Amino acid sequence: MRRTPTGRVLCVVASTLTLLASAGAALAQPADESSPEQKLRDFIHYVLINRNDAAELIGQQLLSGDMNAQAFTDLVDSSGEYQRFKNAIGEAMRADVGGSLEETAAALERLYEAGRLERARAPEEIGRNVDLLTGHLQARHLAESRLLAAGEYAVPQLFEALLDGANPDLQSVAQQILVKMGSQSVMPLCVALTQESGARAELIADVLGLKGYRTAVPFLASKAQNGGSPEVVQACQRAIERLGGDEGVPVPGLFLGLGEIFYAERPEVTSFPGEEHQLLWDYLPSAPSVSLVATPILTEVYHEAMTMRMAEAALQGDAQNTDAAALWVAANIKRSVEQPEGYENPAYASGRRDPAYFAAAAGMAVDSRVLARGLDTRNTPLARAAISAIEDIAGGSQLWSGSGARRPLVEALGYANRRVQYEAALAFGAAQPGESFEGSDRVVPLLASAIRDATERYAIVFSGEVEAYQGVRRILEGQGYTVLPRGATPGELEREIAEAAGIDVIVTMLGREASLGVMDQSRYSAKLAATPMLVLLPAEDAAALSPMYERDPMVMIRRAGLPADTIGAAVGQLVENASGGPISREEARDYAERSIGVLRDLAVSGNSVLKVEDATAALVSAVADASGARRMAIGEVLSYIADSRAQRAVADVALASSGSEKAALLGLVADSAKRFGNQLEDRQVAQVVKTATSESAEESTAAAALLGALGVPNADFLPQLLGQ
Repeated sequence: MRRTPTGRVLCVVASTLTLLASAGAALAQPADESSPEQKLRDFIHYVLINRNDAAELIGQQLLSGDMNAQAFTDLVDSSGEYQRFKNAIGEAMRADVGGSLEETAAALERLYEAGRLERARAPEEIGRNVDLLTGHLQARHLAESRLLAAGEYAVPQLFEALLDGANPDLQSVAQQILVKMGSQSVMPLCVALTQESGARAELIADVLGLKGYRTAVPFLASKAQNGGSPEVVQACQRAIERLGGDEGVPVPGLFLGLGEIFYAERPEVTSFPGEEHQLLWDYLPSAPSVSLVATPILTEVYHEAMTMRMAEAALQGDAQNTDAAALWVAANIKRSVEQPEGYENPAYASGRRDPAYFAAAAGMAVDSRVLARGLDTRNTPLARAAISAIEDIAGGSQLWSGSGARRPLVEALGYANRRVQYEAALAFGAAQPGESFEGSDRVVPLLASAIRDATERYAIVFSGEVEAYQGVRRILEGQGYTVLPRGATPGELEREIAEAAGIDVIVTMLGREASLGVMDQSRYSAKLAATPMLVLLPAEDAAALSPMYERDPMVMIRRAGLPADTIGAAVGQLVENASGGPISREEARDYAERSIGVLRDLAVSGNSVLKVEDATAALVSAVADASGARRMAIGEVLSYIADSRAQRAVADVALASSGSEKAALLGLVADSAKRFGNQLEDRQVAQVVKTATSESAEESTAAAALLGALGVPNADFLPQLLGQ
C-alpha cells in the first residue's frame, strides 16, 4: 500500500516518539548490561549533567562488579577519562553532601587509589623499576618516582641493590632513593643492621646516618656496643653523631624511649596512616631472594607489637628495668583490647598466654606503673586490667603505698569512669586495710553507689541552639541516657555535673573554636577527663579536625546534620571504644553483688578504716528496693550497723514480707537487736507482737525470737498471748 505524505509524517512522528521514549527509559534506568568502560563513561556523564539518581545507580554497579582495585585503576587509566573521572568524583561529593551519591563517589575514589597503591607495591612492578634505575635519564626519573610511591614495600629490593657491590651505579642510586624515602625505610634498615656485620653493616649505618631520623639511634647504639669490628663501631658512632644522639644514655633506655614513641603511635613511626595494614620486618640473611622480609599486620595492633619489641630489647639489656616491663605489659593489654576478634596476629600467636597472666606475674611495682599509664592516658580498659591484676596479687599497704610519689590505685578512686572507681573500691575493700590512707573515705560510698546506681547513664549536650539540643537529647534518651540541661560550657553545668553519678558521654554542637574550648575544659575536669566526646561540626571544620583526633579513642569528629540513627550509632561506637560501652545490667548486678559481699566482710570484721556505717543511707534505700537474695544480703550488712535507721529499715522490709523470707529477715532484725539493743519504733514493735501470735508457725516463731532480742516487757506481750 502506498503511503500518503500525511501518513509518512505520522510514521516519522511515531518513530521519533518511540525513540524519545526509549531514550527516556534508558536515562531513568541505566542499563546493567553495558561494559565497564561504558559504565565508567556513563557515571561521569550523569554526574556532570546533575542526574544524581542515575549516577548513583551506575556507581553502585561499578562497585558491585567483579573488578578488584587494580583492575578498576587500570580501567580508569586506560580509558583516557582519568581527569574527567577525578572531576566527576569531586562534583558528586559536593553535589550530594551527606547523601548516597557522596558515599558512592568516595568509595570509587578509594577503590581507584587502592588500585594505584597495589600496582605500585607489586613485587614484579618494583623489580622492573629497580632494573630501570641504571637506564636512560627519563626512565630513571620515572622508576624513582614509582619506587618512592611504593615506599616501604620497595625497601627489600632496594636494599639488595644497595648491597650489590658488583654494580656501583645501581648501588649509588638505591642509596639515594632509600635516603629520600624518609621514615618508611628506617625500621627495615635497622632490623637489617642488627643481623649484618663487616662492610655491609658499615654501609647500612652510613645510610641511616644520612636519613636523619633519630628512631635509628637505639639500633646504632646497640650495634656500636656489640658490633665487633672497629670499623662497624666507628660507622655507628658517626651515624649517631650525625643524628644528634643522646650521649651517655644506656642502650636499654634508648629502646625504652623508642618504645614510648611507638606506644604513643606518633606519625614518625606510622608508615601508612589511614591504611588497614602496616609492615613488621624480619631479616633472614639466608633467604633465597631478598633478606628483608615484611609481614603485614593490622594497623590496630601494629604499634603495640613494635612497642613490645622495643621493650623486649630494653629488657635484654637490663632485665631489672621495671619501666620496660611495665611498658611491655601495658602494650600487651592494649593489644588484646584493640585486636579484632578472630584475628591471627603475626606478632602474638593465638596459643600464647593471656595478658592477664603476664600482668599478674609482673608484680605490684609493674602493675602500679601500668595503672598510672592507664589513668594518665585516659585508657579505661588498660586501667581496669591493671586494677584486676593488682587485686589478685597485692594486699595490705601495697595497695595504697604505690610506687614513688604516686598512689595510682588511690587516684583510681577519683577517675572519671565508674567502672574504674568501683573496681578500685572493691580492691581496697577486699584488702581490709588496717590503717587510714588518703582517699579511704571514698571507698565505702563508692561500694554503696555500685549497689544502686551502676546502670544509670548520664550525657551532656553542649549546644547554642535549643532545637538542635532537643534533637540530640531525644536520640540519647532513646538509648537510655539521662541528659543534663542545655549549656555551652562545662562551667555552666558545674552543679549538675557534680550531682550526677558520672558523665558517660558528651556531645558538642558548637562552632570549631567553642568545641575545642569545651574539649580543653573537659580534659582538665576531674569529673569529665575520661568522658568520650562526640564533636559535631560543619563539614569543612570536621574534615580539617578529623585527622588530628583519628587516633584518640576519646574523641570522635563527625559532620553536623547527620541523620538521627547515624548519630546514635556514632555515640554507641564512641562509648564502646573509649570505655567498653555503658554498664550493662549483668555488669551492674555483678558490681552490686561484689560490693555487698565486701561491705558484709567489712561489717563483720568491724573494720575501723573503711566504716560501713558511711553507707547507711544508701543501704537503707537499697534494701527497700531490693528483693530476694539481694535484699537478704543488704539486710545482713545493715544488721551490723549501729544506727537506728539500719535496724528500722530491715524491720520494715521484714514486716512487709511473708513466709520464709519474712522469718529470715526478722532473724536479721534480731541479730541487730542483740548487737545494738532495741532501736525500733513503737509501731514496728506492735507489728512484731502481732506477727508473734499469727497462725504461721515459721513467722510467729521468728517474731517471738525477735521480741526476746528486743527485750519487749511481758506487760506489752501478755494481752496478745492471752488473746485479749
